[in-house]
Amino acid sequence: MAQAKIGIIGGSGLYDMEGLTGVDHVHVQTPFGSPSDAITVGTLDGILVAFLPRHGRGHYLTPTEVPAQANIYALKSLGVEWIISVSAVGSLREHLAPQHLVIPDQLIDRTKSRINSFFGDGVVAHVTFADPFCPVLSDILHQSAVEAGGTVHKGGTYVVMEGPLFSTKAESQMYRSWGASIIGMTALPEAKLAREAEIHYATLASVTDYDCWHESEETVTIEMILTNLQNNVAISKRIVRIAAASIASMQPGCACSTALQTAVITSPDKISVDARQRLDLLIGKYIR
Repeated sequence: MAQAKIGIIGGSGLYDMEGLTGVDHVHVQTPFGSPSDAITVGTLDGILVAFLPRHGRGHYLTPTEVPAQANIYALKSLGVEWIISVSAVGSLREHLAPQHLVIPDQLIDRTKSRINSFFGDGVVAHVTFADPFCPVLSDILHQSAVEAGGTVHKGGTYVVMEGPLFSTKAESQMYRSWGASIIGMTALPEAKLAREAEIHYATLASVTDYDCWHESEETVTIEMILTNLQNNVAISKRIVRIAAASIASMQPGCACSTALQTAVITSPDKISVDARQRLDLLIGKYIR
């Protein structure tokens, strides 16, 4: 089948993309298991894209249960070079109000039960991750959000918590004291795995609530989150369409596309046949 250059990972509330034509639902098996769901490959305004609902259609996977390794590997196997991640988040700052959008540029990892690398089991790689989001794609998302008429903020630190429970008040205040801007449950390990897969990755974060630090606001409830989330789904889809058109004409040029070039430190003669087969899609070009 044709290779899709652009991948879209839809978060809570974004389970499909209207307007796709020539749709093919692809069931991909990977060395890391099955992805969250079938990947929908189709043409969006003349551009071939691959769409994957992070939590599965019907939202049956918790953030911890999302098979991130399989998701990223499957998209890579379909030719994806750019991933737009759409994610629901809570705000840790007064000016980042519900229904606003944020394009974060930093991450703090507070997860504890997730596999966050393709490597191990006989192959060691240390990939640079100082800037966890692709700056080129982040710029495109920001410009697209402005064009779509969204209230968007560029930059900020995204705290990724394990979930599925929301924060305690003490935790929320602690994250604020760290200078963090937003909090969510899904940007990691996606961003780490995308970097290891040499894919340009950035997040379009949709603010649904003020977490629980904001004393003048009511306690965060799932009803509140879903209401605000649905209000942002339509504009998120518009932003994705605009961004896809910008990405389509671009060639990988930033450091994301060569992240593994000097990162694998295991001697090729020490890499087993099984490991070579498992990781060929990622490192084959570097160890042959």
